[in-house]
Amino acid sequence: MAATASTTNAKPSSISSSRTNSSVKPCPRITHLSIPPKTLSKPSCFPQKHFVSHAHRNSFAIHSKNPISDLVLTKNNDPDGFFSFSDDDDKPREECGVVGIYGDPEASRLCYLALHALQHRGQEGAGIVSVSDNVLHSITGVGLVSDVFSQSKLGQLPGDMAIGHVRYSTAGASMLKNVQPFVAGYRFGSVGVAHNGNLVNYKTLRAMLEDNGSIFNTSSDTEVVLHLIAISKVRPFFLRIVDACEKLEGAYSMVFATEDKLVAVRDPYGFRPLVMGRRSNGAVVFASETCALDLIEATYEREVFPGEVVVVDKDGVRSLCLMPHPEPKQCIFEHIYFSLPNSIVFGRSVYESRHAFGEILATEAPVDCDVVIAVPDSGVVAALGYAAKAGVAFQQGLIRSHYVGRTFIEPSQKIRDFGVKLKLSPVRGVLEGKRVVVVDDSIVRGTTSSKIVRLIKEAGAKEVHMRIASPPMIASCYYGVDTPSSEELISNRMSVEEIREYIGSDSLAFLPMDSLKKLLGEDYPSFCYACFTGKYPVLPKEDKVKRVGDFVDDGLNGSVEFIDGGWVQGPPRQQSDSEGEVQKLSFL
Repeated sequence: MAATASTTNAKPSSISSSRTNSSVKPCPRITHLSIPPKTLSKPSCFPQKHFVSHAHRNSFAIHSKNPISDLVLTKNNDPDGFFSFSDDDDKPREECGVVGIYGDPEASRLCYLALHALQHRGQEGAGIVSVSDNVLHSITGVGLVSDVFSQSKLGQLPGDMAIGHVRYSTAGASMLKNVQPFVAGYRFGSVGVAHNGNLVNYKTLRAMLEDNGSIFNTSSDTEVVLHLIAISKVRPFFLRIVDACEKLEGAYSMVFATEDKLVAVRDPYGFRPLVMGRRSNGAVVFASETCALDLIEATYEREVFPGEVVVVDKDGVRSLCLMPHPEPKQCIFEHIYFSLPNSIVFGRSVYESRHAFGEILATEAPVDCDVVIAVPDSGVVAALGYAAKAGVAFQQGLIRSHYVGRTFIEPSQKIRDFGVKLKLSPVRGVLEGKRVVVVDDSIVRGTTSSKIVRLIKEAGAKEVHMRIASPPMIASCYYGVDTPSSEELISNRMSVEEIREYIGSDSLAFLPMDSLKKLLGEDYPSFCYACFTGKYPVLPKEDKVKRVGDFVDDGLNGSVEFIDGGWVQGPPRQQSDSEGEVQKLSFL
């Protein structure tokens, strides 16, 4: 039987019923970054086994012209007659995934395949920049990777170095200009960049740059990084990246391409993932997840460490620490929802994490049931864990359509729960007359959960018990996850019992934070739980923080402050990380 929970608290226990492997270690602090480049060939701040050390190059190529070939693939985006749903797509969304490849003659094609593997991280835009004969070639477009690229397009991306990007973003006719990788020319040549994350001091940095004459073409925080690199006075190029990143606050995992170098960088807290691998021919690969390495037959070597810059060129692989930083705060939602189950993220198997979440729910929130089902696809592995621990059969009670995009033609006559029905179809033979446990990864607004419960009961289920493989989400994320404002999060407004009543389930239980802490063991402090606790490792200094990536009306003229829909209210100033301290990075 399910445990009974108190319903008097606004932030209650995680159960309610209607019936009574080692994680990545940060690099040690380095206080000065103006190190002579020749000292960077054998970094002392990382384990030596991870590196191929080489002598530093004696010269750095300088190009006064801007050798950019910009080929933009456009796509008509006529919203007339289409209905874009939000309540029926009630999940947090991550901004993007990135890829970087150096030293393979098929770099752009391998990049294309790797982006396919990362398609789940962003489905509304894709791009690749390749480098050949000191020229950066760029193709970007709106849509899936397979929509943007073809054999002929990939033929226009020659060279043995490439970076790529898939993204989720806000909709709008002007979205194309925000599709990455971005390419820019400055006085020493050209640079392309692909970015995963979100800056919490974007507004301040952009205002400072505009006051000094910078002109912005997009509303992406990635463009801020390019401007900071362009105005930096240090040499060589990768120290310009270090100089720029010293001024950034928030989350960023980035890959850069110049005429002769591939550079990967991860923020000091390591919010967003970034891994490094190598193909049998020696080509070096960076990607957001190891599933991308698997597809292109690259062997996983290690993660890019929080606060690390990795430089790859014809002399090999070199590394340096970015800046002083505290303990890593890696996004726990990568293991709950974002990453694919076959990936290794932050040194842990995503599959094993989700399976363990399900086992915990079966142990701490048991209920008499006949069948365990999942909300596909992200709830499947946790449901398998629940079923195995509970000794109850797991079956496919909901079938997901794989042919539904972000928009669809709405019927003229209103159909109740149309969006959910279009995506999920109940299997009456599995559900009818059964006591059903439904496992999902999270509840955000609660709108989709209520429709799923109704769908299952209409298919004949006798009882529906919801089990959520994450703690209640009570706060917005400012580090690259597109979550609603805290006021829209149902767990921030209701107790577990109130949520249970709202969605109409017979019982409801979330993954307890204490159990999550016990599962992670000594790695627990190295993860970020801000969306569950409201305590932020990097507290935004601004009243409003850019929601993620870009804005709804990014094509408007005028001050960035007057763009609606792109901002989320910053947290109260008293909220901070678990130690009650806010890390203050160096600032302009």
